[in-house]
Amino acid sequence: MVNALVVHKAQLPRAQLASRAAQYVRMSTERQQYSIENQATVIAAFAHAHNLTIVRTYRDEGESGLHLKNRDGLKRLLEHVQSGDTDFGHILVYDVSRWGRFQDIDESAHHEFVCKQAGIKVAYCAEQFENDGSMLSSIVKNLKRVMAAEFSRELSAKVHAGVCRLVRNGYAPGGRKGFGIERELVDEKSQSRGVLKPGERKFIATDHIRLRPGDRDEVAIVRWMFTRFLEVKSETVIADELNRKAILTSARRRWTRYSVTRVLKNENYIGNLVYNRHSKKLNSRLVPNPPELWVRTKGCIEPIIERETFVEANKIISERRVDLLTEDEMLSRLRKTLMEEGRLSPRIIDRAVGLPSYPTYRAHFGNLRNAYRLIGYTSNRNTEYLDHRQMWAEEKAKLAAQVAEKLKAAGVRLRCSTDCIELKRGLSISFRTARWRAGAKANHACYWIIQRGGMPDGWIAAIRLTEQSRSVFDYVLLSTDGTSGRTVKFSERARIRRRMSRYETPQALARAVIRRVTMPSRTSLPKPARPNKRTKLDRPKAKNGHARR
Repeated sequence: MVNALVVHKAQLPRAQLASRAAQYVRMSTERQQYSIENQATVIAAFAHAHNLTIVRTYRDEGESGLHLKNRDGLKRLLEHVQSGDTDFGHILVYDVSRWGRFQDIDESAHHEFVCKQAGIKVAYCAEQFENDGSMLSSIVKNLKRVMAAEFSRELSAKVHAGVCRLVRNGYAPGGRKGFGIERELVDEKSQSRGVLKPGERKFIATDHIRLRPGDRDEVAIVRWMFTRFLEVKSETVIADELNRKAILTSARRRWTRYSVTRVLKNENYIGNLVYNRHSKKLNSRLVPNPPELWVRTKGCIEPIIERETFVEANKIISERRVDLLTEDEMLSRLRKTLMEEGRLSPRIIDRAVGLPSYPTYRAHFGNLRNAYRLIGYTSNRNTEYLDHRQMWAEEKAKLAAQVAEKLKAAGVRLRCSTDCIELKRGLSISFRTARWRAGAKANHACYWIIQRGGMPDGWIAAIRLTEQSRSVFDYVLLSTDGTSGRTVKFSERARIRRRMSRYETPQALARAVIRRVTMPSRTSLPKPARPNKRTKLDRPKAKNGHARR
């Protein structure tokens, strides 16, 4: 038997690896002593003293050391170490806190153990101990890890106390401004320095931010929203009316029931600042705080809404809220609503008086179908998609990540979330699934439906699904404008007529997006083509002169 030629991966000799090192540097927004340059200087001096050559650099800039998920540099380093794809025998770090301020010190020890297991030594260049595995080294290193974690906890408490003090003095705590509100930058003497635009922030420590009424048109819309709500008592109706008028939220998105509710419950409009309604410290879960822990400062903003109007609107919202003690009572009320309406849907449940909201039923019973089954109701809707919702959510996120990666490689600046990519000049690409629907009658063609939700106007990159929502049919790319409704429906003929592009693979879709984004002629959004309405004179005629049917 002839021996096959096996090509082994070239590796450096062990003796040569012992003299080569990689450096890991990290800077969050802390003190100047932790700047990348200062860390690199100390590491270079350590390498020179120990006859090491730095051959590779892994870095994380502007990233917290609390967890691993946001630190691409450290993740890439650990991936290379675990795969054996390394050309160095040492990892040089400034100190223990640069390796991480993990709240569980065992996590920091685990990442270091992974490197040791691969035969790579970790050295902390600015520490006073030698990381040689001795008892003294282990004790001091674990003590340093505890100190690094405690520093983050203490810093979090100090920052929280400082923000509470600013709010009590009438200054904005940060975050997005409300609709119809603008941020004014003031100095230490409360003299105005101008209005901050979206994305801008203060840079001088003695400056602060106050809130004040913004654009007159937006202020008028806020007043109309409160007046209209007292008439219709429905946030959904208000959202639909705003969307029909192509009015966007402060985040430049379409209005939803929940975004309208946020406006109606925002005390900024009656002149109050409210802080600490929820807590999310050190990446723990978001938890609601009791009202006695809220920080409320009254009369620090010029009011837009009369206090009586605000109280009346919030009284309607609070009385409509239903807090039921037992699931049996929730099912009993759901059964009563079914008898009154003849059918059930999330929209019917949300609008019904005396019923908890649709998300509440989903939280208690897992999904609506379980609640329907317990009251003996079978929905006419095709629920196959619900069984695979999580799978398609992951596919959407994967598609968005693929497109974002290729756009970055093409030099396009962007901001990326789970299902949306925001580009320059207000352009955006939203990622959705197009679900299959049967025609209303047997001879009607099937069609696909895309739920727009609160997505901004721009492009939609949709995964078109097959009949049972179990596999991908193809991928489509279409544009939207302010006239598009909450849903987009199209058949195959309508897709061709409206010039929706289709692609067989996600790679082909990504290439098409890059072409549209990078070509100068495509910098503005094309409006979707609409079918022409033919008049009688426009209809093609048969040979006998009669119009074709």
